[in-house]
Amino acid sequence: MKAAPVEFKSVLITGCSSGIGRAAARMLKTRGWEVLPTARKEEDLASLREEGFSPRKIELADEDSVSGLLNQLQHDGRLPGALVNNAGYGQPGAIEDLNRELLRRQFEVNVFGLQQLANGFVPSFRKRGCGRIVHVSSMLGRLSMPLNGAYSASKFALESLADAQRVELHDSGVAVSLIEPGPIYTEFHASARRRGSATLRTPHSPFLPLYEKFEHADRAPRTAARFALPPEAVARKIVHALESPHPRIRYRVTIPALLGEAAQRLLPACWIDAAFRAGLRRFSAAPATSDEPVQN
Repeated sequence: MKAAPVEFKSVLITGCSSGIGRAAARMLKTRGWEVLPTARKEEDLASLREEGFSPRKIELADEDSVSGLLNQLQHDGRLPGALVNNAGYGQPGAIEDLNRELLRRQFEVNVFGLQQLANGFVPSFRKRGCGRIVHVSSMLGRLSMPLNGAYSASKFALESLADAQRVELHDSGVAVSLIEPGPIYTEFHASARRRGSATLRTPHSPFLPLYEKFEHADRAPRTAARFALPPEAVARKIVHALESPHPRIRYRVTIPALLGEAAQRLLPACWIDAAFRAGLRRFSAAPATSDEPVQN
């Protein structure tokens, strides 16, 4: 798609405590961008300051926190020319074991908060006649994986909203792109494991043996680790989406992301179901640890 160049080479990036967000912030800074990274925790904000950034605090699950940051940026006259929505987390668990509150928070962070933030940028982008919105989604926004259904659903929703808004912003000069990573070396898997340990208190669940194994597995499966790339691989796609006069609608990162997209388009749903069932069986039989922390 054709898009106007960003008028102000400045960008706000959510989820910069580590991983993809931190890698993108560093890479864009070296390319001359004014980067406003965000994080939730004070220790992460302090770490970003030590690297020379001027981070902002935001809690995406809190509507007032998102509004407060937007109002502050507008008041200071520093609303950036681009937005990278990278923040998010994965709530593990079988669908039958997820209560309403767990599902609500998954969507509050991964969908509602990010979309509220994007919508806050749009009026300024329209007025300028340019702007870039980049959503970091996942290959699981195309394929719904068992025991990750809540996370997959939130990414499906994010992609649907982005697809609609991209068309709505046609001829405005504003581009909307989606990044769909596969396995990436980050702490995402460890974070999901901790969240599962804290939230999946379901003693009578038929999935309890899998939860217990997941709780004690501090690594991602070897298959995912074999194809994983560093977060800088995703950061490079983000750079292209922000700087290219022809940003892509979707950027897929890693071989599994490419294969997953092809499978979703070409294979019967029953074949995909069978592959996921086989994956669950392998997870049940495999050792509890593997080689690398990985994000899907």
